[in-house]
Amino acid sequence: MGRGKRGILRGIFSRTTVIAVLLILQILFLLASYKWFQTYKVQFEIFEIVLSIVTVLYLINSDMDSTAVITWLLILVPFPIIGSLFLFYTKTDFGFRAMKSNIQRAIDATQDYLIQDTEAVAELKRHHSSNYNLISYLENSKGHFPVYRQTDVRYFTSGEEKFEALKAELRKAKKFIFLEYFIIDEGLMWGEILAILEEKAAEGVEVRVMYDGMIEFTTLSFDYTKRLESIGIKAKAFAPLSPFISTYYNYRDHRKILVIDGTVAFTGGINLADEYINHVERFGHWKDTAIMLKGRAVDTFTILFLQLWSASQEEIQVEPYLALHQHRPNNGFIVPYGDSPLDDDKIGENVYIDILNQARDYVHIMTPYLILDGELAHALKFAAQRGVEVSIIMPSIADKKLPFALAQTYYASLIRAGVNIYEYTPGFVHAKVFVSDNQKAVVGTINLDYRSLYHHFECATYMYRTSCIPDIEEDFQATLKQCRLVSEEDVRQRPMVTKVLGTLARTVAPLL
Repeated sequence: MGRGKRGILRGIFSRTTVIAVLLILQILFLLASYKWFQTYKVQFEIFEIVLSIVTVLYLINSDMDSTAVITWLLILVPFPIIGSLFLFYTKTDFGFRAMKSNIQRAIDATQDYLIQDTEAVAELKRHHSSNYNLISYLENSKGHFPVYRQTDVRYFTSGEEKFEALKAELRKAKKFIFLEYFIIDEGLMWGEILAILEEKAAEGVEVRVMYDGMIEFTTLSFDYTKRLESIGIKAKAFAPLSPFISTYYNYRDHRKILVIDGTVAFTGGINLADEYINHVERFGHWKDTAIMLKGRAVDTFTILFLQLWSASQEEIQVEPYLALHQHRPNNGFIVPYGDSPLDDDKIGENVYIDILNQARDYVHIMTPYLILDGELAHALKFAAQRGVEVSIIMPSIADKKLPFALAQTYYASLIRAGVNIYEYTPGFVHAKVFVSDNQKAVVGTINLDYRSLYHHFECATYMYRTSCIPDIEEDFQATLKQCRLVSEEDVRQRPMVTKVLGTLARTVAPLL
C-alpha cells in the first residue's frame, strides 16, 4: 500500500476524525430535537415565553459581568430556547464537575504548605498600606497565595534570552523537573529541551511534562504522552478532547511553569515553540517576556503544578518536592499566584485593577489582546483621567484577525480618556506585563481578554520593590521606541471591513 493511501486511511480512521464526526452527530441531534419541538407550536410558544422570562430574570439578578449579560441577552432575543439551554448548559459546568471537585481537593490539601511570611506582612502593614491590602487579598483568596522575600528574580526581555537560561538551569537538575506549558511544538526549541529532559531522566531525575489537551489537535499527536513515557518522562495532557460535547473544553491550561528541584522556577508568556525564540517567523518579530525565580517563592509554583497534575488522581504529594532554601537577602516582596475558572475570584483582573487604582505616576502595559469587561475598561480610563500616564503596547501584526479587530473597537474611548495606545511595528507582542511607578510589576501568562480573565487556568508573579523592576521598565521603554502611537484619526481610518468585523465581534466579546 502506498504512503499516500496509508495517509488517507490514517486520516479517515484517526481519533481527530472520530471526535469530529461524533461532535457533528450530537449537534445534528440537538437541531433535530429543536425542529421536532416546532410541530407543537402553541405549547412550544408558551414554553418559549416562560423560559425567556425566567432566563432574563436570572441574568438580571446574577453577579455576571454586565458586558456578558448583554451578550447573553443578544443571543436570547433571536434564539430564546437555544440561548436559554446554552446558558443553562454553560452554568451547570456539565462534564467538568468531577475535575472541579478534584482540583478543589488538591487546593485544600496543599494549603498548609503555602506559608505566609508574617514579618513581611507586618512590615507592609506598617509602611506600605496599599500593598498590604493587595497582599492580604491574595492570601485570603481561595488559592491562599503568600508573600515571600528572600527570592532572586531575573527578567528576560525575549524568548531567546529565556531559552538559553532555561537550558542552563535544566542541565543542573538533580532531583526533579516539572514542566507545564500551554503550547509545546516540535522543532528546534522543544527538540533541544527534550534532549536535556531525556538525558536527565536517564540519570534518575524525575521529569514530568504537562501540556494543554487542545494542542493534540494542532501541534502534537494524540499518542505524545506515550512517546514521552517511552523515554522515561511522565506526561499528561490537561483536559484532552473526547467525542462528547462538554463545558470541560472551555477551561484550558494557559499556564507556563517550569520548576527545577524546587529551587528554580520560570514563568511568563513564552511557550515552547520556535516562533517564541524567533527561529521561525509567523507574525513578524515575536516580542515576549519571562522571569526566573530562585528562592522561597518557588514553593508556590511547585504547588500550582502539583495541584493541576493531581486533578485526575486521588493522592497529592507535596513534601518531597519542597526544597530547603538557602538564605538569600530580602529582595522586595514577591507573590506568585494562580488564577482558576473554578471559583468566583477574578484574581488576575483584580490585581491589574488594583495596580491601576493605586498608581500615582504611570502604568505601562504590554499585552497581545484587548477584550475588556466594564470594570477593567473603567479602571484604565479612570487612571488616565486622574493624571496617571497609562500606556499600552499592542501588536501591529495580529495572530488572530477577529480578536485584533475587536481590540481596536476599544481604542477610541481609551484614547479619548487619555490612555496611550501603541502598536509594535516589527510584529507581534505576546508579553503579559504591568509595571507601575518604578515599584510594582506583574509578569505572567494573563492577557487582557475574557478567556484569560475568566476561562483559563493562569499564573503570574506580583512584585513590589524587587531589584528587577527597573529592568522591566527599561524593556518597556526600549520596546516603545519600536512602536507607533495610535491616534483617533488612525482609528477612524481603519478599513470598513475591520470596523464591521470588530463591531460584530464585540457583541459576543465574552465568548471570544
